[in-house]
Amino acid sequence: MTRTHPTRRVIEPPEPDLTPEAMIARAVAMRDDLVAEAPEGEERGGYSQRLHERFTEAGFYRVLQPRRYGGYEFGLDTFFRLITELSHGDPATGWSVCLASDHIFHIASFFSEQAQEELFAPDGHFCAPHRAAPTGTAERVPGGYRVSGTWDYCSGITHATHFIATAMGPAPGTDGPPVPLACVLPRGDYAVLGDWGGGATLGLQGTGSNSVRVDDVFVPEHLAEHYDWKAFAMPPDGTPGYRLHRNPLYLGRSLTIYYGGLAAPVVGAAYAALDEYEQILRTRPTTVPPKVLRCESPDYQRWFGEAQSLADSALAVLVAAGESYMAAGREWERTGAFPVGADARARGMAQQAARLAADAVDRLFSTGGTSAAKRGSRLQRCFRDVAMYRTHIGAQADLHFAANARVHFGLPTPL
Repeated sequence: MTRTHPTRRVIEPPEPDLTPEAMIARAVAMRDDLVAEAPEGEERGGYSQRLHERFTEAGFYRVLQPRRYGGYEFGLDTFFRLITELSHGDPATGWSVCLASDHIFHIASFFSEQAQEELFAPDGHFCAPHRAAPTGTAERVPGGYRVSGTWDYCSGITHATHFIATAMGPAPGTDGPPVPLACVLPRGDYAVLGDWGGGATLGLQGTGSNSVRVDDVFVPEHLAEHYDWKAFAMPPDGTPGYRLHRNPLYLGRSLTIYYGGLAAPVVGAAYAALDEYEQILRTRPTTVPPKVLRCESPDYQRWFGEAQSLADSALAVLVAAGESYMAAGREWERTGAFPVGADARARGMAQQAARLAADAVDRLFSTGGTSAAKRGSRLQRCFRDVAMYRTHIGAQADLHFAANARVHFGLPTPL
C-alpha cells in the first residue's frame, strides 16, 4: 500500500519550464568538452567532478524523476536521446550517466511514497546504480534487513548518492524463502572498491563501473522491494508509482529501459566514430594513386554513407522504442492492458538499434586506416567501447529474440 501523508512533500524542479529540446541542446553543447576529457576519464575510471557538477546543473540526472520530487518526467524517448548525445561526445560518459540515473525510473515506479519522500529529499538530487545480480544477502531483522555482499560492475557509482544492491532475503512482510530484493543504501553505507579504469578492461573504462562492498548494513523495510521488475503481474490499479504520480511512465515495465539504456551509448558511439572518420576523410589522401582526399574517393564515400545511414536508422529505432513504451502506458490507462509482450517488443527494437550502431562502428574502424588503431585514437576508443558492450548479457540479442517469441506464444520464459 502507498503510504499517505497529511501534507505531501513537493520539491520544485530547478527549472520548471525546461523543455526536452533545451535539455538535449545542453548535451550537444558539451560535446567538445566530453571529447577532450575522455582520455583522462579512461585513466581515472570515470568522468570528472567538474563534469558531474555540469551534468547536475543541466538537470541530466532528473530526466525520469517525478516532478513532485524535483524532476522533469520527460519520458524514455527523451532519456534515450539525451544519453545518445552525451555518448556522441564520449560513450563511456554516456553509459555512466545513464546507469546512474535510469534507476530513478524504478524507484519512482515500485517504491512506496514513504521511500520516495526519503530518497528524493532534501532537494531532489538522486543518482544510483543498480546491480541486478543477487550477489549479497539480506537477513531479516526487526524493521528491515542486515545487508552484506560485494557487487561488481556498478556503472556510475563514482558520483552516486545511493546504491541499489540486489540481495537474497525473504520478501518484505513475509518469512518465506529468499527472493531477490532491491535494497537502497545511501552513500556512506557502502564502500567503492576503486577497481575500474586504467586499462582494467578492453573498453568502457570511463564508466565508473567499480565494485561495491556492503558490510552488515541495516536497510529499513521500506527501502527494500522484491526485484521482479521484468515480468511482474501488473496490479489492476497500477504500480505504487502510478498511483502516486498518475503518469503511465511509472508503470514500471522494465525491459525497454534496461536494454534501451544499454543501446543508447552504442548509438552515440556510432556518431562519435562518424565524426572522427569524417575528419580523416577531409584531411588525409588515399594511399594509392591517383592521390585524392579520401572524401573524394568513391570507396570512402560508400563506407561513410553506409555507416551514416546505419547510425541514423539506429537512433530512429531507439527513439521509437521509447515512444512505444510511452504509448503502451497510455493504452493501459485506456484499456487496462500493458502486457509484458509490448515491453519485450520495444526491447527488441532497442537491441536492433544497438546492432545497427555497432555495425556502423565496425565499418568505420575497419576502413579508417592503421592510424585509427593507435592508442589515443578516438575511433579506436569507440571500437573498444562497443566491443565491451558486446560482452554484456544485454547484447546477446539472439537469446532475447527467442524469449520475445516465447512471450508472444504464451510459453514460460525467463526474460
